[in-house]
Amino acid sequence: MALAHLLAEDRRRPPALWEGTLVASRLIEYEIWTRLHAYKLSESHGEAAHGIIERIALVELAPPVVERALDEFPCPVRTLDALHLATVDFLWRQRQPIKLASYDHRMVAAARAMGMPLLDMRAS
Repeated sequence: MALAHLLAEDRRRPPALWEGTLVASRLIEYEIWTRLHAYKLSESHGEAAHGIIERIALVELAPPVVERALDEFPCPVRTLDALHLATVDFLWRQRQPIKLASYDHRMVAAARAMGMPLLDMRAS
């Protein structure tokens, strides 16, 4: 979602998405910079990347989050998605008001199967 925004992908995000409090695993910072470096866009998009990362409250990959990522999920998920889902699950279980925002169908399916609240990613 952050990369789609940063790289101006053709997906339309709900306008309210960037207005609320954004929370993500610190992993998102690594994902953003890895993609920018891979596409040779770190110089042209670096300032915007810093701006996006500064707007996100980053959750460290603490032992309870990593331990949850090691457990089975209700549907197959990729490794990094497991870490993101484990972060959301950790916050959700701490009674934090959180909704998963993702374009990834596998992540959404896993979150839905876990009973997690989802943000409607359709543009209004």
